[in-house]
Parts: sequence; C-alpha cells; structure tokens
Amino acid sequence: MNWDVVGLITNRETIAEGNSIRELKRLRDHYGGTTWRKKKGIAMVRFLPGGPTVKAEVHGYEAHGVGKIEMKIKTLL
Repeated sequence: MNWDVVGLITNRETIAEGNSIRELKRLRDHYGGTTWRKKKGIAMVRFLPGGPTVKAEVHGYEAHGVGKIEMKIKTLL
C-alpha cells in the first residue's frame, strides 16, 4: 500500500545497528553503505492524496551516504 509521511518523524530511536540487524547482508548488497541502523519513530502518515492523516509508528533503515530506505508502518496509533 502506498503512503506518505506528512511532516517530521518524532521520537526517533535506534533499535538495532551493525551486526545486530538481521537484513544487514541484503542491505549492503542492494544499497551499499557500511554503517546501517534500524530506527523507529512516530509520524503522521497519509494513505490517499488529500485524505486524512493518522499517527503511526514507522520503522526503517538508514545509512550514511544512502539515507532512509524501506520505511514501513508498524502500528497505527
């Protein structure tokens, strides 16, 4: 399902980094980068253009030089 983050992601925290990330080999093979972190935070998301926004907990990966990738909605709040 397509969705967009509206505004900033707040309450960001690292939940895994380096070798403790299960998908580390796939991330390095597909995107490159060396210092990967799995992060979570709270964001307002919108599912339809012009539709209502809802608060959700989002998870994703990021690495220096690559940026934020593979964001997913974990729970709606």
